[in-house]
Amino acid sequence: MTAIAPTAAVLIIGDEILSGRTRDTNLNTIARFLAALGIDLLEARTVGDRAEQIIDALNTLRAGHDYVFTTGGIGPTHDDITADCVARAFGVALPEHPDAVAILERRYGAADFNTARRRMARIPEGGSLIANPVTDAPGFQIGNVFVMAGVPQIMTAMLEDVAPRLRTGAVVHARTLKVTGVGEGDIADILTAASRATREVSFGSYPFGHGSIGEVGTNLVLRGRDEAAVDAAASSLLADLTAAGITATA
Repeated sequence: MTAIAPTAAVLIIGDEILSGRTRDTNLNTIARFLAALGIDLLEARTVGDRAEQIIDALNTLRAGHDYVFTTGGIGPTHDDITADCVARAFGVALPEHPDAVAILERRYGAADFNTARRRMARIPEGGSLIANPVTDAPGFQIGNVFVMAGVPQIMTAMLEDVAPRLRTGAVVHARTLKVTGVGEGDIADILTAASRATREVSFGSYPFGHGSIGEVGTNLVLRGRDEAAVDAAASSLLADLTAAGITATA
């Protein structure tokens, strides 16, 4: 019997994301990172710099998933309130962490380690640091929540320190069949029958073209943790499509 995979959620924090000023790429990076570890990313939310909204979302997500990853809001400015909100969500104090203070003092020097930068040394009580090899200012973990920077380069670097802390699962294997010349409606019945015949494999349909100039068709993506089952399902579906006169390639 296959063990149940760990589950995860992502909480993206920042008015700049919701306003459209900044394009989020962190969700995609985290999704790929988790997929490689066999952890199922089941939910993602984006909230602005509003304390109650952050706290409510965080408490809901951490209660419903094995892991929660937050990005954004741990910098030195007044609107970086993620650490404050995480501390409130967990009901703990937010003191300066001595190791974080030491890291930042080395980074900036005593003269430039000002009040604003000291904000980045505040870590919820009971939290542990997440290393930041890019700018040194650490993220942190408390319970099942990992709090990371919003800047993509920094967030990605922080994942290196996060990976060893996670319980991993079986990796999901994927196969893609490219169907050309027909739309989703022409293959819906075949795809439905295939999904009912092989419950341990998920079947996704992703159309392209939509009548515009160029090739029209659908990518069928099969996913599952049993690689042999995924391969068998892909071969069976390809045979069914070919028998129906539909052009498909693996």
